[in-house]
This record gives sequence, C-alpha cells and structure tokens, in this order.
Amino acid sequence: MTDHSGSCICGNIKYKVGNNPQRVTFCHCKFCQRATGGAYLVEPLFNSTDFSFTSGTAKTYTHVSLGSGQNVYIHFCDNCGTKVAMTFDRFDGITGVFGGTFDDPNWFDRSAENAKHIYLGVAQKGTIIPAGYTTYIEHAQDGAGNPCKATVFDLPLTIK
Repeated sequence: MTDHSGSCICGNIKYKVGNNPQRVTFCHCKFCQRATGGAYLVEPLFNSTDFSFTSGTAKTYTHVSLGSGQNVYIHFCDNCGTKVAMTFDRFDGITGVFGGTFDDPNWFDRSAENAKHIYLGVAQKGTIIPAGYTTYIEHAQDGAGNPCKATVFDLPLTIK
C-alpha cells in the first residue's frame, strides 16, 4: 500500500494515510453542508493508526453533534481555515478525512460496496443519489449505537 497525502489550501498542514479507508460516508447533514460549503461531505474513514499529520500543527474545534450529543473534533489550519480531518468521541479510533483535501482526491474507492449516504432527510434539492448505495434518512446508527433502517434505491434518486 502506498501512502496517500493531503494538505490544507495554504500547505501549512499536511497529512498522510497508510491504508485504504475502512468505508466512505457521503454525509448530507446540515453540519457537513456548512463545514464544506457544499451539498455534502465525502468522508473516507480510516483507523486512526493509519492517519498522521506530517507537517504543521492543526488547531481543533470541538463541536457537539446534534445527532448523538457527543463531541466531534474538527482538525483545521488556523492560517487558511481548511478543515482536513475529524475525530469522534462516538467512534473511538476512527479518523474521518475531508476527502477533497487529498492531493489526489480520486485515489480511494467509493462504490456501493464500501460507501453509504446518510442524512438524506436534509439533503439539498437536486442532489442525485446513485442506485445501489445504502442510504439513511438520518445517521446509520441512533444515539445509542443501534442500527437504523437502510434503504437501497433501484434507480438513481433526485432529492426534491
């Protein structure tokens, strides 16, 4: 496995991952919309032992998740403001990366076999959800960690 690297916009914060993501989440929640300025976050999730900062010192903002009530830690550059990674009280040992910050954001697989779409209930109008992906109206787990009901669409779905 070749390491894959990424950085913030100004290059002060650099990181690498040394493995493929465990899974990829397309998150359509309001937090991720605000955090990215886009319709959703493409978030490959790694074992924290496979992720490391290689240059600079990221600042950390602590956010209380509206869904779980637990802390989410957003690691960002205090020079340019780019968010590069998240860690979670709820998912100990997992690091989520803001997928667009990779030097090559297309290196990791994001197929129906390893990815899911969450928070479709607040997804932006016009967003297209591909057929065959596991989807959830909210998160894949409730606040207690119980699995939520999933839906897989036979045809692409356009959010209205």
